[in-house]
Amino acid sequence: MHCPFCDEDATRVVDSRLAAEGSQVRRRRECPKCSSRFTTFEVAELVMPRILKSDGTPEPFDENKLRRGITRALYKRPVTSEAIDEAINRIGHRLRSEAEREVDARKLGDWVMEELRALDQVAYVRFASVYRRFEDVNAFREEIDRLESTPDPSAVRRQLSLIDSDRNQ
Repeated sequence: MHCPFCDEDATRVVDSRLAAEGSQVRRRRECPKCSSRFTTFEVAELVMPRILKSDGTPEPFDENKLRRGITRALYKRPVTSEAIDEAINRIGHRLRSEAEREVDARKLGDWVMEELRALDQVAYVRFASVYRRFEDVNAFREEIDRLESTPDPSAVRRQLSLIDSDRNQ
């Protein structure tokens, strides 16, 4: 590593420790020529697979696009930004663990649906309406019926019910 102060190319590592919850290595370095100290961060370079769109064209994975879609579905819903970040991290991990150069967009969409289902039922139905291209109210009704017939127990405990059961009786 070159010294940023005098451009000496033989700096030495004084201290190393993990940073960013173990995803980075923080190194304190010292220059033998000018005695200056500086910090560097080392991270693994991960190549994300390309996303195969429905028309067959590949496009690079865009975490910001994923975040926008999830955030749009969760608009004005009681879900923390930390929970959103965790969901995005889980999706990113699944993408990397596929060990494929290309991942079908439908598979990615299904993973988003799973994460939204666990976060918030209303957001799940919002996203499903766009993702599955609902054409009418019956499509919404069918998705809500499917959601209610196979409830995720952990999600049910963490959120408000989509339909108030007291009103239907």
